Amino acid sequence: MRASLIQIAVDPDESVNSRRERAASLVAAQRGADLVVLPELWPVGAFAYTAFEEEAEPLNGPTHEVMAKAAAGAGVWLHAGSFVERAADGTLYNTTLVFTPEGERAAAYRKIHRFGFDKGEAVMMGAGDELVTLALPHTTLGLATCYDLRFPELFRGLVDAGAETLVVAAGWPERRRAHWTLLARARAVENQAYVLAVGSAGTHAGIQQAGHSIVVDPWGEVLAEAGADEEVLTVEFDPAKVAATREQFPALKDRRLGLEPPAHPL
Repeated sequence: MRASLIQIAVDPDESVNSRRERAASLVAAQRGADLVVLPELWPVGAFAYTAFEEEAEPLNGPTHEVMAKAAAGAGVWLHAGSFVERAADGTLYNTTLVFTPEGERAAAYRKIHRFGFDKGEAVMMGAGDELVTLALPHTTLGLATCYDLRFPELFRGLVDAGAETLVVAAGWPERRRAHWTLLARARAVENQAYVLAVGSAGTHAGIQQAGHSIVVDPWGEVLAEAGADEEVLTVEFDPAKVAATREQFPALKDRRLGLEPPAHPL
């Protein structure tokens, strides 16, 4: 299976419309890939909080339209990263979209863990409340976004729902890049799954992005890692390695916590 992670740069002098079209052209260049992935909030920038209200759009808005056409044009499964969604009740969400190779929306995931503590995303956006997995021809994806990476229980829930490839779209800051790599590898090892974690490049409202998108196999080995600048990281991986790893080292079967308690005979 071939995956292309598009580590797009967010330039504050580039308009959102221009960046949508540029992202679409980058997707178009990935014809032949099975899966293409974009980062978190790339239309506006993950830390560009002041732009969230102005650039928010409905689920079927401009980003949806452009990305659907890009997926169909390239004939790829497209994880289109996330954008600022404005729901019908006015609530903003950090929402990820996934499209089929025919350009149909296959999944939408609203980020569950909002970053910012008492400011930014944490107070401006609503929290999602549903885990999302999606079956592709050769693997089942589990969707997560940036700050979610710090919460292992979310990923264990995705694995329990059948996920074999964990896809993380992020706008991770450079100052915490060591955590990005460490956590991506940890989520792969503890869940015996592939992790495809794509970050962005450039600066978001003055916050330097980490870049360094990474692909990790179920044993925690790094298959590919990007640098700090805009680039497309393409990697071939074998989805069958997930089942083989879980059979060879069946640690998931030894779980004792987080499961339904065993029934006790009367």
